[in-house]
Amino acid sequence: MSEQIIVFLQIIFIDLILAGDNAIIIGMVASKFPSDQRKKVIFWGIGGAVILRIILTLFTAYLLQITGLRLIGGLLLLYIIYKLYVDVIKNTGKDEKDIKVDNSNLLKAIWTVLLADFTMSLDNVLGVAGAAGNHYHLLVFGLILSIVLMAVAANLISRWIKEYKWIAWVGLLAILIVALDLIYTDIKTII
Repeated sequence: MSEQIIVFLQIIFIDLILAGDNAIIIGMVASKFPSDQRKKVIFWGIGGAVILRIILTLFTAYLLQITGLRLIGGLLLLYIIYKLYVDVIKNTGKDEKDIKVDNSNLLKAIWTVLLADFTMSLDNVLGVAGAAGNHYHLLVFGLILSIVLMAVAANLISRWIKEYKWIAWVGLLAILIVALDLIYTDIKTII
């Protein structure tokens, strides 16, 4: 199998695992509002996530070229793998009921969604940028795929992961391979 096909498959699995969480948070926050305001929360939440992902992707692709940052990115991905294992595989993450939303103020809700988007977009961007390496066309593909998955298929993906745990395991394995590759690549250039 060619390197680009392997990178392509890694990006798909990373996006399948990491893109859905943004849309789930957006949906949970939006569900606390009446229909007209719900549409605004969803619009601004997804719009903010798209803008954040574009900025973070450009920034991360540039930064990963600096020696030492691939090592840090790889270690951060190892932490993300652990958190996903605990939250998704062991299913000890917070329930939807545990997310506190101030539904008295639309702007506060949108701000909550944007903060969640930032933290959850960073893990996705690191995973995809690390997997893509110097294949910038695949990096752009990963960005577009994560946006599409987040906007369209998040609920379906989350149901699949709950029903078929092996999908989560495959995603974690793909992220682990990327993390170890980032760490190895940086250590090799340092030594």
